[in-house]
Amino acid sequence: QVQLEESGGGLVQAGGSLRLSCAASRSLFSFYTMGWYRQAPGKQRELVAILTSGGSTNYADSVKGRFTISRGNAKNTMYLQMNSLKPEDTAVYYCKLTAVEDYWGQGTQVTVSS
Repeated sequence: QVQLEESGGGLVQAGGSLRLSCAASRSLFSFYTMGWYRQAPGKQRELVAILTSGGSTNYADSVKGRFTISRGNAKNTMYLQMNSLKPEDTAVYYCKLTAVEDYWGQGTQVTVSS
């Protein structure tokens, strides 16, 4: 079993930045992919960004050029740097790790005011 804990969410004005962190209870190197997802009120959870064990990244079109997923120097932490935030980025953000099965964090709220 793996525990994930997100942090870094909060309230920010449009155009601002936030960095989300996801701390795992074990090294990330054993996972196939690491990702960030988000769910806005009344909407389905959607992919924001993925980082594979090989270092490839993939982003939702809506965040390309603004968000960056990365793995920290600490072996059990990954990040989502979010710049030029927009009100439509408001959602609960979740980290997800995939190995044989999927592991999800509890989510962190990001609210972008206009």
